[in-house]
Amino acid sequence: MTATAAVPAPRTTYRSVFAVGQFRVLCASMFLYVLGFEFEILGLSVVVYAQTRSAFLAALAFAMGFGPQAIGGALFTSLADRLPPRAVITGGMLLRAVPGVLIGLAPGLPVAAMLVLVALAAMIAPVFSAAVSRMLPDVLDGDRYVLGRSVLSLTAAGTQIVGLGLGGAVLAVLSGRWLLLSAGCALVLAAFARLGLRPSAADAGVPADAAPPGPSSAPSAGPSSGPSAGPARTATRGAVRATLAGNAELLANHRVRMLLLAQWLPGMFAAGAESLIVPYTESLGHPAAAASPLLAAVPAGMLAGDVVIGRFCRPAMRRRLVFPLALLTGAPLLVLILHPAWLVVATALFSCGLGFGYQLGIQQAFLDSLPEGLRGQGFGLLSTGLMGGQGVTPPLAGAVAAVAGPAAAMAAAGAATVLATCCLRHSLAARQLAPSPASPSRIPAS
Repeated sequence: MTATAAVPAPRTTYRSVFAVGQFRVLCASMFLYVLGFEFEILGLSVVVYAQTRSAFLAALAFAMGFGPQAIGGALFTSLADRLPPRAVITGGMLLRAVPGVLIGLAPGLPVAAMLVLVALAAMIAPVFSAAVSRMLPDVLDGDRYVLGRSVLSLTAAGTQIVGLGLGGAVLAVLSGRWLLLSAGCALVLAAFARLGLRPSAADAGVPADAAPPGPSSAPSAGPSSGPSAGPARTATRGAVRATLAGNAELLANHRVRMLLLAQWLPGMFAAGAESLIVPYTESLGHPAAAASPLLAAVPAGMLAGDVVIGRFCRPAMRRRLVFPLALLTGAPLLVLILHPAWLVVATALFSCGLGFGYQLGIQQAFLDSLPEGLRGQGFGLLSTGLMGGQGVTPPLAGAVAAVAGPAAAMAAAGAATVLATCCLRHSLAARQLAPSPASPSRIPAS
């Protein structure tokens, strides 16, 4: 009797991911979105500081790109499940362009008006992220989905580095007109998504070849959610109530809740440390200009981690690495309390970014834990927590730094990251993240 040996599945490659045209469009959309976002928050901080000479208001302007996202995520992400993703991405980017156009053309606007414009636009960001995440499992299946998530993370981290590198040169030329670049990125993205994305198979009641929904669209021949109501009007009715109810349902699910916390907490505390890089650099006796490479060290580490963990590790190995990599997001920060050499600091921050590769081992488990009708909202809730954490922990870290100094505050953020990871150890264990035999297969769109 001859035993048949199990042949391991071939390792997923970037070539197989980029062979899908729809994914190429989503990847380019992520690049344009993150680049426009970087241009917006950097440009607004510069314009506000030039008007007021207030470091506090400049920091507040920077925070306006993050904090309001928690509000949008808490109230509006149900739209990602109730409207076609292509319509959400296109319409959202048209709205995102408004602050860049108005402030870029009139940089002398009152500071309060500029902050309100950017805050309102930031509330849309979680809906965009949720729509992209909702569409991705319909575009990529199996391990290609996980590698696709890795590519989107790579794109975001790489674009942050590009934005930081371009910042000084472009600001020197454009000054207050810098925000027009943000608006330009949003407008190009809207056109790109409208022309390059096909209607998703996830669009409930919207046939794949239907015209894009709008106020005057006729109801489709599919299931109707209301008598004689157009799909866009029906989908948007009660969006806030539906979002709150959906978020409550998701958070009531123990597995979903723990996987959300596993992705939120380590990055949340690490962001507090990242916000203190400039004052920490000066505490080492270096000029503020020396902080620029240190600011780029974390996204550079994230980029390297996504390449190594996403491309060269099989799914089982990714799951086994989740806990040690999550520890790596905080442990290197502990050394900063010793005021080491600049190169050691850069290595610690790079290692911190490298640890964020732990999230790749959670992606499939998180996707499988989401109810089908709340998939987009689940990813929107994930994005809300990530962005909200980046808006909350920097002020807390700053308060600690005001009392104990930036070195102690950054080390404390690292210790909090390690503690949170240890508390979540059960949820981060490989056996908890293994796919369930009952998990539905995902079939990509052709």
